[in-house]
Amino acid sequence: MTTSSAAPVPSEKGAEVGRRIGVGLMYGLWKPRVLGAWRVPATGPVIYAVNHAHNIDGPMVMGVAPRPTHFLIKKEAFVGPLGRFLTGIGQLKVDRHSTDRTAIGQALGVLAEGGVLGIFPEGTRGEGDFASLRAGLAYFAVRSGAPIVPVAVLGSTDRPGRLIKALPPLRSRVDVVFGDPFDAGDGSGRRTRKALDEATERIQKQLTAHLENARRLTGR
Repeated sequence: MTTSSAAPVPSEKGAEVGRRIGVGLMYGLWKPRVLGAWRVPATGPVIYAVNHAHNIDGPMVMGVAPRPTHFLIKKEAFVGPLGRFLTGIGQLKVDRHSTDRTAIGQALGVLAEGGVLGIFPEGTRGEGDFASLRAGLAYFAVRSGAPIVPVAVLGSTDRPGRLIKALPPLRSRVDVVFGDPFDAGDGSGRRTRKALDEATERIQKQLTAHLENARRLTGR
């Protein structure tokens, strides 16, 4: 399958390779505690909405999630060997500063083929509290009809590592909490600006509530 811009939809096999690499790295370097993974639908399209406070949040979710994931990742990360690697494991390059029709087409293609799309709805790394959401998540959810599974990654920014300051301490615990899937739309199928704004509000309430619940569950 190809998108309207002729960019191929990344293969699930590549994303599964990425998941297996992630399993080895994340469990080898840290101590992930995964809660609620059973809530992720076993089949069909799904969107993970992940808070983003640290660079390892995406790889952590990729490694501990029950299904292979195609993340939308800023194009600046796709440089040299790392860029080829990310493409090879089914990740999607997106230009955050323009309407990237190729990335949009590829992301919708992943969902149309029943895959899992990973999104950092805050758009960029920050406090990781879902306080500021971009409209992209609502667009993909309403357009595809795929349920959103909120994912909270906690503990990745508690303190810097001794050997590598940019990473959490080796063998420290990082919690990943999956929430209940929910639909962003109102059931009408509308894709107007007003409908997307309303969907974004619904999403923000759900994600904020999930993060609060995850903090209670984990004590973080």
